[in-house]
Amino acid sequence: MRILVADDDKEICDLLEIYIKNEGFEVEKAYDGQQVLDKLRETEIDCLILDVMMPKKTGLEVVKEIRQDSALPILMLSAKTADVDKIRGLTNGADDYVVKPFNPLEVLARVKSLMRRSAYGTTESEAGDLEIGPLIIRKDQHQVETVDGVEIQLTALEFGILHLLATNPNRVFSADEIFEKVWKQESLVPAKTVMVHVSHLRDKIEKATGGEKVVKTVWGVGYKIEN
Repeated sequence: MRILVADDDKEICDLLEIYIKNEGFEVEKAYDGQQVLDKLRETEIDCLILDVMMPKKTGLEVVKEIRQDSALPILMLSAKTADVDKIRGLTNGADDYVVKPFNPLEVLARVKSLMRRSAYGTTESEAGDLEIGPLIIRKDQHQVETVDGVEIQLTALEFGILHLLATNPNRVFSADEIFEKVWKQESLVPAKTVMVHVSHLRDKIEKATGGEKVVKTVWGVGYKIEN
């Protein structure tokens, strides 16, 4: 498994490299946004640790480009602590967010969690294809397509949310429950984070299905998929 660490601060890259290699992963490093994109074209990467403020192309610009055709797990780093900055990063397609200064062990734990979700899915239900509404959800392949055969590119977290709701039809999950079951960690502001990912999930489904509203909001309670 190979992790790309991207930060214009070389000391941060070197520090994370030490911890990541100690866990048996291979490491690539990049120091500007364009170099990140070049590395991704040249090398197979399993997870990206990406700083928000990067030269040439910012981290947010890089994420937007990556998400055009890839569900690569992305953890963003930033010195900014305001909620609005976190939401911007997640809105652009990042899977998780860590604020500087950080504990390298926390970053490593978040990365390992993202990679597990990406490789094996995010719920504990039995494997197999699931058809619900206009969608076919293939857990083993971690893929979603419409009944007409149009593939929908989802991030690991978007897939996790969809699979959780689809395997529990008609049940309403609060934002807190979704965060705990899909992210598998606690957060001070899970509702905002979940809201962003559900919004992206809906947009992708509606675009692929001609406007089908699969994920429903139960106002003041949470989200569900009806059987």
